[in-house]
Amino acid sequence: MKTLSTLLLMLCSTALAAADGGFLFTTFKGEQTPQTEQIYFALSKDGRAWRALNGAEPVLLSQLGEKGVRDPFLLRAHDGKTFHLIATDLSINLNHDWKRAVQAGSRSIVIWDSTDLVHWSAPRLVAVAPEDAGCTWAPEAVYDEEAGNYLVFWASTTKRDAFAKHRIWAARTTDFKTFGAPFIYIEKPTTVIDTTIVRDGGRYHRFTKDEKHKAITMESAEKLAGPWREVADFSLSKRVGYEGPECYLVPPSAPGQAPAWCLILDHYAKGKGYQPFVTHDLATGQFTPGEGFTFPFHFRHGSVLSLTAAEYDRLEQGIRAK
Repeated sequence: MKTLSTLLLMLCSTALAAADGGFLFTTFKGEQTPQTEQIYFALSKDGRAWRALNGAEPVLLSQLGEKGVRDPFLLRAHDGKTFHLIATDLSINLNHDWKRAVQAGSRSIVIWDSTDLVHWSAPRLVAVAPEDAGCTWAPEAVYDEEAGNYLVFWASTTKRDAFAKHRIWAARTTDFKTFGAPFIYIEKPTTVIDTTIVRDGGRYHRFTKDEKHKAITMESAEKLAGPWREVADFSLSKRVGYEGPECYLVPPSAPGQAPAWCLILDHYAKGKGYQPFVTHDLATGQFTPGEGFTFPFHFRHGSVLSLTAAEYDRLEQGIRAK
């Protein structure tokens, strides 16, 4: 009979098979200039040591809508042949006014498509939020195996309650061009933003920023529709001043060690960018600070995509790494 640790190692090794080439990080830099609110790429062989592509200059630009993009999320399509990058349509550098951004911002997200991660379609604006939405922030997506489509989710305020709080809204799509009617996906007593979802074995794990405590929550469920239950012993629940959670599986850091789940949190309150935390058993919610992680600049709310060796090489050659 295989031990639990052996089974966990086998499951992790299977999940890492698609990442035999490394990882791609999509991010933005901040509000300093119009250029810093665009899309930046970085590569890593091990998910820990990152180096910027394109000389740390933007790879993708949007002059649509608000003329800025933040919080990029990159998804490998279920067919394995295409990629979709979705992002917040927002520029604080150009507009300055956070109240306006919350109550009179964009109802749309910006979307790019690619088949090779090097050549991208022109960006397009697609309205996804309800008609009375004040904003559409930090969109992400996950493939729903049961429904056979993608669940796309984001944070919005709405005029119907005088923009009292953000909720996580969602809509479904099969092609990232047309979307179904938006619906409330996460409702909490206070504002919630920045949700990300990962699957480990037969369970989904959901990380969200709860503005009540300015901290990250962790929930688990067997289905995307729920029921979702809070992980009561989540070890990072008391860390305040973090947002933009992203979670991905990284290879062992030394021979004989098991792969680790890395949860990165944007330490926005201190202006430190992403800080890593790791665990070898995601379901427990027990994380410790990660070591050996380096970034070429302060990565802001973004996403991580695992790569094949061919994809890594194509990115390195097609978008110069420095």
